Amino acid sequence: MSTDAPIVPPLAGPGTDGDGRGPGTNGHGPLDAYSRVVIAVADALGPSVANLQVRRRTRRGPGTGAGSAVAISADGFLITSAHVIEASRKGVANFSDGHETGVSLVGSDPLSDLAVLRADDADLSPAVLGDADRLQVGQLVVAIGNPNGFSGSVTAGVVSGLGRSLPVGARGGPHRIVENVIQTDAALNPGNSGGALVTGTGEVVGINTAVVGIGLGLAVPINDATRLIISTLIRDGRVRRAHLGVAVAPRPLPPATAERLGRRMGVQILQVIEGGPADRGGLRAGDVLTDLDGEPVSDAGDLQRLMVHERIGRRVPAVVLRDGVPARLELVLDELT
Repeated sequence: MSTDAPIVPPLAGPGTDGDGRGPGTNGHGPLDAYSRVVIAVADALGPSVANLQVRRRTRRGPGTGAGSAVAISADGFLITSAHVIEASRKGVANFSDGHETGVSLVGSDPLSDLAVLRADDADLSPAVLGDADRLQVGQLVVAIGNPNGFSGSVTAGVVSGLGRSLPVGARGGPHRIVENVIQTDAALNPGNSGGALVTGTGEVVGINTAVVGIGLGLAVPINDATRLIISTLIRDGRVRRAHLGVAVAPRPLPPATAERLGRRMGVQILQVIEGGPADRGGLRAGDVLTDLDGEPVSDAGDLQRLMVHERIGRRVPAVVLRDGVPARLELVLDELT
């Protein structure tokens, strides 16, 4: 799985290219360590990232869409963003080596904004999946995708933030929330969605999902929770998920509460979707959620892990801090559709 060793050799010393042969002898000219890492990551992951063209149905008839996808197995499975493949069942994946194959939808999970595709040709170059839970703010990451149709485009930056929430959906208001998103300043543009966010060790730790504004890119993390989603999509074609209808962010608890609960963090409610379970149950923007159904909630990942199908339609107790005072609510979770 994951290693701490970079995929490129360290610099051998002043005036060398890292191989001891002097500047320029590796074909790239004199490069700094940052450039070496980015180039090596692009070379290693380029064959695994596809330019995805999908056929979709619209009100005006058949249409097309574009995005990116990442091969995760040699026998034909790829992952992409759910919103890229939305309203589509089939498409075409083109790889940097000229390999082209038809793809079909295996399953999609809107809550995580992840979808699994199956290639017609079972001869892919799979990427190595890492663990986004090990990421740190400030860590180097590389984004590989196909913005605006430019195949195999590479941008680099750092992890700008962790544990973000992303409202996505139709114009006129979000209709779903993607939790525990990675924020990066690596430039992302239309067509990057579904592409890979990669560490300096060459491991895919995120699937680029959206551009919120200039200089702000987001990616769905690859971790234990999303690995389970991917394997469930491969097996069953769908993931039944409970739905709360909030956007959240980590929030330090007041010292007295932290001492009483034995933990430092809760999640602050940033947005409540009108008519959703949280709205019906009385949750408000500004509340700090600390417990749900008797389970501690310290970050968006905790909340996402609790959204399992067993809680759909059940009354579940919730504990929040409202203006610093504990309050108990009862919520009935919907199924995400």
